[in-house]
Amino acid sequence: MLAKPWSLAPVALALLLVFDRSPAPLRAQTPTAAAGLSRTALDGTAPNGTALDGTALDGTVTSAEEGAMEGVLVSVKRAGSTVTTTVVSDREGRYRVPRGRLEPGTYAVAIRAIGYDLASGATVAVGASGATTANITLRKTADLAAQLTNAEWLASFPGSDEQKATVRGCAHCHTMGLVTRSRHDVEGFIKVVERMAGYPPLAFPLMPQRTPSPRIGAGAVSRERQLEGWRRQAQYLSSLNLGNSQHWSYALKTFPRPTGAATRVIYTEYDLPARTRQPHDVIVDKAGLVWYASFGEQILGKLDPKTLQITEYPVPVLKPAAPKGILGMRFDEDENPWLGLQFQGGIAKFDKKTEKFQAWSLPPHLNGDHVQINQVSPDRHKVDGKVWLQDAGTYTVLRLDVKSGAFEVFEPYAIPRPNVYDVIPDKQNNGYYLPLGAEEVGRIDAKTGAITMFKTPTPGSGPRRGMMDDQERLWFGENRADRIGMFDTRTRQFKEWAPPTPGAWPYDVTADRNGEAWVGGEYNDRIIRLNPTSGQMIEYLLPRQTNVRRVFVDNRTTPVTFWVGNNHGASIVKLEPLDPP
Repeated sequence: MLAKPWSLAPVALALLLVFDRSPAPLRAQTPTAAAGLSRTALDGTAPNGTALDGTALDGTVTSAEEGAMEGVLVSVKRAGSTVTTTVVSDREGRYRVPRGRLEPGTYAVAIRAIGYDLASGATVAVGASGATTANITLRKTADLAAQLTNAEWLASFPGSDEQKATVRGCAHCHTMGLVTRSRHDVEGFIKVVERMAGYPPLAFPLMPQRTPSPRIGAGAVSRERQLEGWRRQAQYLSSLNLGNSQHWSYALKTFPRPTGAATRVIYTEYDLPARTRQPHDVIVDKAGLVWYASFGEQILGKLDPKTLQITEYPVPVLKPAAPKGILGMRFDEDENPWLGLQFQGGIAKFDKKTEKFQAWSLPPHLNGDHVQINQVSPDRHKVDGKVWLQDAGTYTVLRLDVKSGAFEVFEPYAIPRPNVYDVIPDKQNNGYYLPLGAEEVGRIDAKTGAITMFKTPTPGSGPRRGMMDDQERLWFGENRADRIGMFDTRTRQFKEWAPPTPGAWPYDVTADRNGEAWVGGEYNDRIIRLNPTSGQMIEYLLPRQTNVRRVFVDNRTTPVTFWVGNNHGASIVKLEPLDPP
């Protein structure tokens, strides 16, 4: 019998890397009361006499080095709240938070601007009416390394692209800063790398879990070859850290702050009930309820953004001794969430009406310790009663007959195989699979089982994850080529786009109702908005470090609303662009 869901009132989480724990309060009518902010309570008018109807908080961001600063993310969080609101300063350095976004109260203020910190910790009091002005002063940071994204670390590293590719995967579980601040020598790093190889991607520092058995899809790897690979990694990693010096031997490179359209956005971040929550996949139903799956726990969660109520449901455990957690989550035609249960060796459906799960476990001959069911795609299962899934342990594609419970196995490749990472149906429920370790998109005919492959224009592209739009175009991240990919399944033609800032390494792509594509990856904390017709892209910088995985667009709003989980930050981020397509 399944346990009943438990409801959780909003719980405040300490954002240790973002907010000052003991900010200095500001005194009204004292512009120099704090080095970081000056505050003036306004009665509905700005200094120039223009009306501020609808404004709760505004001000100007400046520094001694730049004067008025564009592209500074200003975040405010009310004491005791689980919600952070963020806006971005424009080219005059002005920022503005609308009245409807802030309740009266005292707010902690934080910023994101590479190379800068608040001149001091600060709070600001927002009243019930009128507008409050808080002018923000920044100073040069004393610890630039603490602000670097994973992509900026990788851009800073010396060495070849091949060397960087061998260590890029470290960011699946933690930041590159843990590596670069370490003091291991080669021999020390060999031990670290060997230990890290025993953790699956669902593990992270707050909740480590061990891999029960190696994957078999890539074929057997000899111990000698494994040790050689670890030594090469260790040699490279030990050249990047502080093992022989108090300072890094290379210059730290940074990316520009947002400008123009990238500043016209509002972010809302919702804290989840515990720091161990990893919202790998976040999706929104037609009622506006936000569903999340915890990457390292058997938990399905539901957030109501209007009431801030969070309800969590314990997901069935199929293999008690195996690692826990969920990777892929997609809706079926009735908007019931289906879950890929990873090392639990099966999938589950959650019926929203009854609030009960139905789970399917692979049969024993397919269900070894190496099995890892990451993705499930029930999107078109009413066509023929079948659901696509994949196994990241054997690198195969599977299909479930929902009525009989029988599984079919499709093997597009012989061992050693590339990692088949995702499988996505078209309107006829043909399965299109994305092999991360290859350079093609594959199609499995729903009726005959025939497999056809289509090469991407870029070699070594590494298609990873994506979605099928209403025009039967498959959008996906070319994770190893740093490209955005689209395959028109009707014309069988590809298109590719390079992100404006190198180092995005797209993980996932989704298309909205206007035909624009939204892209995210694990490394640069930026969400790309692509107009495929013009090729124009906007890069929205997220308010804080965000390990981006699944991306989702809510098409009910105008403009559309983008949602993503902060996989290592135990929060969900809503991005509302202010510019229409």
